[in-house]
Amino acid sequence: MASSHRIVRRFFSSPANPLFTSRRAPIQLRPRTSARYASTSSTDAQSVSRLRTVLFATSIVVTGCAVYVYTTDTRAFVHRYVVPPLLRFLYPDPEVAHEVAVSSMKNLYSLGLHPRERSSPYSASNGPDISVSVFGTQLANPIAISAGLDKHAEIPDALFALGASIVEVGGCTPRPQDGNPKPRMFRVPTLDGLINRYGLNSRGADDMAMRLRNRVRLYAKSVGLDEASVLNGEANVPPGSLLPGRLLLVQIAKNKDTDERDVDAVKRDYVYCVQRLAPYADVLVVNVSSPNTPGLRDLQAVEPLTRILSAVVDEARRTDRKEKPKVMVKVSPDEDEDTQIEGIVQAVWSSGVDGVIVGNTTKRRNGLVPPGVKLTPKEQLTMTETGGYSGPMMFDRTVDLVRRYRKILDGQSFLSTKEQAVVDEAVDVSINSLEGTITGISESEPKASSTHPLEQKVIFATGGITNGRRALEVLNAGASVAMVYTGLVYGGAGTVTCMKREMKEELTKA
Repeated sequence: MASSHRIVRRFFSSPANPLFTSRRAPIQLRPRTSARYASTSSTDAQSVSRLRTVLFATSIVVTGCAVYVYTTDTRAFVHRYVVPPLLRFLYPDPEVAHEVAVSSMKNLYSLGLHPRERSSPYSASNGPDISVSVFGTQLANPIAISAGLDKHAEIPDALFALGASIVEVGGCTPRPQDGNPKPRMFRVPTLDGLINRYGLNSRGADDMAMRLRNRVRLYAKSVGLDEASVLNGEANVPPGSLLPGRLLLVQIAKNKDTDERDVDAVKRDYVYCVQRLAPYADVLVVNVSSPNTPGLRDLQAVEPLTRILSAVVDEARRTDRKEKPKVMVKVSPDEDEDTQIEGIVQAVWSSGVDGVIVGNTTKRRNGLVPPGVKLTPKEQLTMTETGGYSGPMMFDRTVDLVRRYRKILDGQSFLSTKEQAVVDEAVDVSINSLEGTITGISESEPKASSTHPLEQKVIFATGGITNGRRALEVLNAGASVAMVYTGLVYGGAGTVTCMKREMKEELTKA
């Protein structure tokens, strides 16, 4: 029995016994060493994975920044060669394309993703000087964006960001009106032209005034001032543009249902617009030349035009603001007879208007198709549509009109009855040595005296201006500012930047 116990103990204590081996295995070091190596490899893999994630995220951020900088720069290829053709393809109706473009710019501006002019070799501080002084404001360049693109003053700041020194909004009527029935805008792509018969569709002066006032209030809050202080120039920026060296023009017109034969009623329309909009405008533009409002162009006759412009000027001078808005009148390119131009000039001098915007769309269709250019059947049909045409082929007519207006404006000065009475009073006082002011002008009267030469009337030119060379040509013809509209529709958001570059290149060659 004892011997059998010894055999059992020997069996269990033997190294060959599998049970013994199984019991002893956990104290071996090999499995622990293997676990340590696995842990180290896992840590390295995690580090590499994190590095890859960081590099991937960084590349996305850098790429995003590069795309942002590129696509929001007006010099980007897409703004000229992608966006305009794409809009024409996606939206065959030009009015719908226009509405989409305005809405997109409005939304992009609110997100800070809008196209804007960035510093370049052709910025204001580089190359030949193209600055110009207009109405006492030194502008970095003489390029303006005409009314029609921003009919309701929804995107003036987005348009300023494209590089123009002047933006014109409107036209605005005193009461809301729908304009003419649709369709009312047509493209002529072969000519880069447009025909429109909008008929001054407007949301009314109250709506535009509210929008412009809110804009002033937001700006005032951002600079720590109140609304009145900004309007009185205490922010050191023009009260309309709210940007140094920029001007905001607000175009006003009569309602379609106001009888043009009742000049007093027409005057009330324009005066109401002035009362509502003048505080927020640097310049008011009186539109008497739209071809799509029946009878409007009849108001360019001397007598009614003088009465209307005088009423606008008088009301503008009552604006509750330290610096009163200037007043310009927009005239038709179709009123081109010498007697017609002389009559308009007489009304300008008599009323005290500060300048003239020469050109608008034309109702004429002669001379618009260059020799050798063939229109498609659809375009030929489009050219028969009623409405005002705008496009590059208007340019020669614009240059000719600018030269003629400049010559006649500078060659004649028609004083209003009130101004002439003031001058006569000054002469009488001087002769009779009576007591009073040095000039003899009553403090309540406009201070136009013979002791100070009358200021030259300013001319803005619009019609067919599509590049820098053409802009220089109208400036050399006597205009102070070149305005673009259709060129911007076909050329895209980079048009103004491109024009300024071309202007500086032309001046460098000279």
